[in-house]
Amino acid sequence: MRRKESPRRGLVYALILIALLPVLYGLYLYYTQERQGGARSEAVQSVPERRAGAVEGKTVAFERPAVDGRKLEIPVSKVPLQEQLIHHKGYTVSYNKNTRLPNWVSYELTRQETKGREKRGDRFVADPAVKGATATNADYKRSGYDRGHMAPAADMKWSRTAMEESFYFSNMCPQHPQLNRRAWKELEEKIRDWAVADSAIIIICGPILDRRPKTIGPNRVAVPKRFFKVVLSPYVKPMRAIGFLFNNQMAVEPLSTYSVPVDRVEQLTGMDFFAPLPDEIENKIEAESDYRKWPH
Repeated sequence: MRRKESPRRGLVYALILIALLPVLYGLYLYYTQERQGGARSEAVQSVPERRAGAVEGKTVAFERPAVDGRKLEIPVSKVPLQEQLIHHKGYTVSYNKNTRLPNWVSYELTRQETKGREKRGDRFVADPAVKGATATNADYKRSGYDRGHMAPAADMKWSRTAMEESFYFSNMCPQHPQLNRRAWKELEEKIRDWAVADSAIIIICGPILDRRPKTIGPNRVAVPKRFFKVVLSPYVKPMRAIGFLFNNQMAVEPLSTYSVPVDRVEQLTGMDFFAPLPDEIENKIEAESDYRKWPH
């Protein structure tokens, strides 16, 4: 004979079912969000990055700003400037045939590029694209100055061509050995860390000259009084920028010692950096110089 279930037991089952409903609904929402999140992630990672010096078809995992990054790399000179603009695979140079130096060198360094495995070159040669006078190895011989890279070779390990072109004399400046091998090198290493942390970094750097600079070698290569470097992290929120100034002498202080607002570098160089940015963003980030806001 079949026993009837008691009303009390049915009530217990109903209460258990009611208690489980929020849990089951939560699991449903979690599963739905996971599927949507995965689809968004795949969509972002499949966007090809195409810029001067980039590897064709390389994928990135960050959103681009409204402004073309290639335009952000090119400063606007507010003063008359002798220059030849040359685009190489890994960097762009504004070359000055009168000083035999770059006015500035700019490039974007991405997280993916920091993982390159190309071995460092060591063959300093004239830039075949340069029209006019150029420095040679003879100018640096026994001069007391290093052939200081503006776009460092260690940032060009993602391409053999980019590595070789980083040794062009159009990318070199006479640099005090204890600047080139100390604070300047330390900043280059720190910028690679920032590129990894922030997905990509835009760098513009170059020399600052006296009106009548000292020269070295048979080609009378000008010796800079100071060097500048400005850095933009365009893919983080809020966007960040910072400048650095170094005298062309021994530099062994902490990097924060040399940090300045980008506005300060603009005053000294007569250049307008990151001009394509909306004015409200450009004015804000170029007035800041808080080294502590950058990844450590």
